[in-house]
Amino acid sequence: MQGKIVKGIAGFYYVHVVESGVYECKAKGIFRKDGVKPLVGDNVEIEILDEKDMEGNITQILPRKNELIRPAVANIDQALVVFAVTKPKPHFNLLDRFLVMMESREVPVILCFNKTDIAEDPEIAELKDIYEGCGYPLLFTSAKQEQNIEELKTVLQGKTTAIAGPSGVGKSSLINLLQSGVKMETGRISAKIERGRHTTRHSELIVLGEDSYIMDTPGFSSLYISDIDKESLKYCFPEFASCEGYCRFNGCDHVHEPGCAVKQAVEEGKIHNSRYEDYLTLYQELQERKRY
Repeated sequence: MQGKIVKGIAGFYYVHVVESGVYECKAKGIFRKDGVKPLVGDNVEIEILDEKDMEGNITQILPRKNELIRPAVANIDQALVVFAVTKPKPHFNLLDRFLVMMESREVPVILCFNKTDIAEDPEIAELKDIYEGCGYPLLFTSAKQEQNIEELKTVLQGKTTAIAGPSGVGKSSLINLLQSGVKMETGRISAKIERGRHTTRHSELIVLGEDSYIMDTPGFSSLYISDIDKESLKYCFPEFASCEGYCRFNGCDHVHEPGCAVKQAVEEGKIHNSRYEDYLTLYQELQERKRY
């Protein structure tokens, strides 16, 4: 029987099997021996030990499409990054770190800016100005007024989506609206895992439909770009691609080199200065890290 791990805690893995429900499973010892740990998002094969109590063992982890380190999750189809248009104002450096991390993993991103009900037009225009040119799909929502929620549901359909963003931007309100009455069988799970022993928040998949999951990822509130080198960073800014081959020097890093097409595009307003400044900040960070 095949299913998807929707939660893992204290050595137990909760596996959602379509049309059957959620099974509480342990991982067989062979995984430990091979140094492999099941992750939330893994597609797995399980053997049923007790159908009545819905208990089983994970016997095989199917090949992963991708894998993130922090938080430790697998098989993400796309990421939905949620920031508020205002209150709080977007922290662009944090947002760009997230985008770089996803680009380095080749995970498509949808940008969602919430709280349009309390935003001014110039604030929305600024966000469009910065991020439309990067090629990311943009959605402007109001959880409070349920604006564009149907459009959001459409882009999540049939996908496993990681939802990320800082606190206070309305992620929980959006997640509640997205579930729209679809409830995973969590009562039995909660009884087993919420006995006061486990207070840390873990990544968890929420079932929206047959093949649609959203992943609430607490570890995404702040991001450190650690497993990428400074020479690869430029490929994580998709708007730089149009300048490829036009710099004076091959292998131009778009930092100090003369005749740089990216710097020229920034001067001409074709690449937003905010994005380029964050590129320089991250480049310097990676350079310093390599040095030490």
